[in-house]
Amino acid sequence: MNEEIHNLLEMHQLTLASVLKRFIAFIIDDFLMSVVFIFIIWNDFEKATSSVQMINIMDSYILVYMLLKIIYQTLFAYMYGATLGKMVMKIKIIDIKTLQKPSLTASFNRAVFRIVSEMIFYLGFLWGVLNPTRQTWHDLTAKTLVINV
Repeated sequence: MNEEIHNLLEMHQLTLASVLKRFIAFIIDDFLMSVVFIFIIWNDFEKATSSVQMINIMDSYILVYMLLKIIYQTLFAYMYGATLGKMVMKIKIIDIKTLQKPSLTASFNRAVFRIVSEMIFYLGFLWGVLNPTRQTWHDLTAKTLVINV
């Protein structure tokens, strides 16, 4: 499969996004999501009188945070083929078969498995670093690639 992907990319003069570009895009996206999350919990956070209460507040909103990330990743991948971080880094997500932005289903699948990768000690991301096509678990399940624009 890797050889087929490389041949396809070469035929269409596309290049895979580097691990560094993907990492920086990840940092940008997670920073943005963290800022939005802080705005969501700010009122509760202000009322906390100890660090333990702050941790409990954050724990109580963890599902909201995961849902926020899934919505963000799904909508941006589906609508633009890239999140804000990927846009800044000039990379985008494409479907392997169509070479177009992923479908809504593939975008949702990708977003959910991205969360799974994060929850399992980022092993899905490490997989992408070691994979010749740089596909993470969420790329593999959604049948997507991340390429340079």
